[in-house]
Amino acid sequence: MVLKGLTKEEPASGTKIFAIGDIHGCYFALKTLLEKLPIEWGRDYLVFLGDYIDRGPNSRKVLELLIELKKIYPEKVVPLKGNHEWLFERYLLGEDIEIFLYNGGYETLKNYLEEGGLKIPSEHITFIKELPLFLEIGPYFFVHAGINPKKSLNQQEEEDLLWIRQSFYFYEGKFSKKIIFGHTPFPEVLILEDRIGLDTGCVYGGKLSAVELPEEKIYHSDCRRS
Repeated sequence: MVLKGLTKEEPASGTKIFAIGDIHGCYFALKTLLEKLPIEWGRDYLVFLGDYIDRGPNSRKVLELLIELKKIYPEKVVPLKGNHEWLFERYLLGEDIEIFLYNGGYETLKNYLEEGGLKIPSEHITFIKELPLFLEIGPYFFVHAGINPKKSLNQQEEEDLLWIRQSFYFYEGKFSKKIIFGHTPFPEVLILEDRIGLDTGCVYGGKLSAVELPEEKIYHSDCRRS
């Protein structure tokens, strides 16, 4: 099975890469964080690591913002797929409905309730279906959950990229590229020699976090539940 991902050339000298961890419907935290990032729009890369929806209050607004940014900067804004987008896809197909709802899907569906019932714009459905699983660029590999340390990068499977946890971030060996990931919440950004974990539990009352590469400078915004 060939996984849907993106591979880009080494960034031009002076180009920065920003990556943002799990948002989970925390729209105002996302807006605040974006205002803090010193992005040179159109030149620098902005990578989102998945889990834009569920649990938080404004999943719809988060998707609308990401779709807008992607339209304006199609080559430089790269949203990746998270396990919650995968679950939403399954829900839309009539599969794993209870699992989706149990994992915060009710909060997402509330955002799409209109007079006459549930109305999810086709643009949002297409956006989620087309999300790539990873971005490989220069010395970095961006992915939602991590990678299976027992397999090379070109042998990874979708399940690992979206769901893996301890066997990845507790791995005692060294990866060939620096892995930038989300999925597993940490009290603070996890920074190791070959991996950076950016999920700091915004939707649970923590922070929404971003990293600027190659400097590895960290930015935060506090969670706001409205």
